[in-house]
Amino acid sequence: MPLVRIDHSDARTNPQEISGAVHDAIVAVYGIPVRDRFQVVTSRPAHTIVAEDAGLGFERTDPVIIQIFTQRGRSDAAKQSLYAAIVDHLGTVGVAPEDVFIGYVENGPQDWSFGFGRAQYLTGELAVPASDAVGG
Repeated sequence: MPLVRIDHSDARTNPQEISGAVHDAIVAVYGIPVRDRFQVVTSRPAHTIVAEDAGLGFERTDPVIIQIFTQRGRSDAAKQSLYAAIVDHLGTVGVAPEDVFIGYVENGPQDWSFGFGRAQYLTGELAVPASDAVGG
């Protein structure tokens, strides 16, 4: 059950395709149910997104910033597979590979509340997801 935040410039005219491509990649790699989708997608003025060179020697033209918050326990190989799948899926909707920036944040079952002020993984209302991803 990842929570995904996607920020992109308002110059991009296909936010639904972008969010769909990211979700499709997560479903494909991590095997989550299709309806296990929690995303916050924000279009913002281009000047409010700053993603400069991190020392890798390439320029971004119109970055898409993706933050993934999810349960800990997936292997580094699974994460690498996810990053590659996200880039591949976004490529099909016109996002250049160098414009994809992903931040991955792990946490535990105590860190989630799906409503009603309860931590449903701790109360037993929801089963804690298994690490059923590729390589992990």
